[in-house]
Amino acid sequence: MSTTTSTTPPHTPAPISALNPSRTMATAARVLRQLRHDPRSIALMILIPCVMLFLLRYVFDGSPRTFDSIGASLLGIFPLITMFLVTSIATLRERTSGTLERLLAMPLGKGDLIAGYALAFGTLAIIQSALATGLALWFLDLDVTGSPWLLLLVALLDALLGTALGLFVSAFAASEFQAVQFMPAVIFPQLLLCGLFTPRDNMHPVLETISDVLPMSYAVDGMNEVLHHTDMTADFVRDALIVAGCALLVLALGAATLRRRTP
Repeated sequence: MSTTTSTTPPHTPAPISALNPSRTMATAARVLRQLRHDPRSIALMILIPCVMLFLLRYVFDGSPRTFDSIGASLLGIFPLITMFLVTSIATLRERTSGTLERLLAMPLGKGDLIAGYALAFGTLAIIQSALATGLALWFLDLDVTGSPWLLLLVALLDALLGTALGLFVSAFAASEFQAVQFMPAVIFPQLLLCGLFTPRDNMHPVLETISDVLPMSYAVDGMNEVLHHTDMTADFVRDALIVAGCALLVLALGAATLRRRTP
């Protein structure tokens, strides 16, 4: 009489392609609970743009028109930079600590994970953008022609773009130091070419062409539309859609390149 021993292969979760709202919301809730115990990160995300705008206003205390001309643009740039920095480091920390690997071993798709992170940090981005916009308009007397709600919309889209870029580049960093090093490569060229320092059509034609494909350029253009026009213009709609589309595209790339752990 013979006996046979059958071995059952270890269970491997099937890849999940479609987003699941319950899994996405659970991921977002977990990230927000963790951030609640990290007040320094919350302060960096929410307060630093306000502090920078406050300092900028009084740097140009003797020339308020200068603050009016660049304050709206920086209202979008500061949230983008801070959300990029915090999101990239926080996501990398999840991977290096092994949390990401344990999560992906569960029935949780990469899309659910990225969407959950985007939703959690997007919630903070809404708070951040609302505080910075309110401070600039009603305390620092930023003079804009258009609706404050349009200004808030562009600031929020910029913060979400920074979140998406942070999630994306975290896949290519092996340490928090490397995540910070991505800022000169990803953010600084956009900052120089976005039209903040000089109109883009005054740049060398090669640099102007490069600036035409950088999302921060359209964020600054959108802010300038609100600064100079009373009503919503077609150019403003175009700029807002481009920034939003870039954020969604980068989030999709982030889901595609997400790794379980750092080698």
